[in-house]
Amino acid sequence: MASMEITQNINQSSAQNISTRLRRQTRIGENLIQGFLFLCGMISIFTTIGIVFELGKESLLFFSTPEVKLIEFFTTTTWQPSIGKFGVLPLVNSTLMTTIFAMLIALPLGLAAAIYLSEYASHKARSILKPILEILAGIPTVVYGYFALTFMTPLLRGIFGEDNVQIYNTLSAGLVMGIMILPLVSSMSEDALSAVPRSLRDAAYGLGATRLETAIKIVLPAALSGIIAAFIIGISRAIGETMIVAVAAGSGPAFTFNPFKGAETMTGYIARISGGDLAYDTPDYNSIFAIGLLLFGITLILNIVSRRLVAKYREVYE
Repeated sequence: MASMEITQNINQSSAQNISTRLRRQTRIGENLIQGFLFLCGMISIFTTIGIVFELGKESLLFFSTPEVKLIEFFTTTTWQPSIGKFGVLPLVNSTLMTTIFAMLIALPLGLAAAIYLSEYASHKARSILKPILEILAGIPTVVYGYFALTFMTPLLRGIFGEDNVQIYNTLSAGLVMGIMILPLVSSMSEDALSAVPRSLRDAAYGLGATRLETAIKIVLPAALSGIIAAFIIGISRAIGETMIVAVAAGSGPAFTFNPFKGAETMTGYIARISGGDLAYDTPDYNSIFAIGLLLFGITLILNIVSRRLVAKYREVYE
């Protein structure tokens, strides 16, 4: 026993000496990498702070205008800055409509594609299909916008009638936006499903579960935190999308729940106004910063909710 204790003490002492020597050694390469990573992090932080500062400063100019009232901004349904009407609800409503339509496409199809790639596809099929699916993420969004205008809208008009579906409408923009977001949702969900330990699948198969039962009842709940994060990131991506809605959804702020009619979204309005010839420090010009700050707030809330849900449903495996 005494010899064992002496051996353990010697081993601990040697380990401490090695650890001390390792800490004292100067590693110029690692220090440079650490400093570079720290610099990148600080640049990201200060960039975010700068964006929020500029949005807040310009938004303060907008809300300090006598004809702009904060309560009316969030509660009224008429957005016409040229005549002093600043109710943002039409823009928010059309943004939420296109986002809902996009999620109806991206979430179920993206999750189904992720389950197939993770649980059913062979390694060779996965190596071929996943890059093909992710090609959709590399297509410029303006191309998606004209695809919605020249393909999806005529398709909807052929199905529901030209008298019912306007050329510019939120449904076609939302559906094509869902196609654009599909690779993001499927890729992140597939990564979450693939991270589930193989032992859980083997245990389910050993109890007689089918592959579908294993995927739905075992793997999916175990990867729920990652899937929720993918869904919320997809929603944030849809809310912030610009070119598809600017091209296909319409350019008139209308408070309507009819998906076959045109309605301008928040990002579409920002793109239209920022590209126009407006004088600085006018209500029309400053309104784009107020709407940008509102978009930032919505995205921030979604990120906070995502972190809470991920922390709540996170599974830790050892």
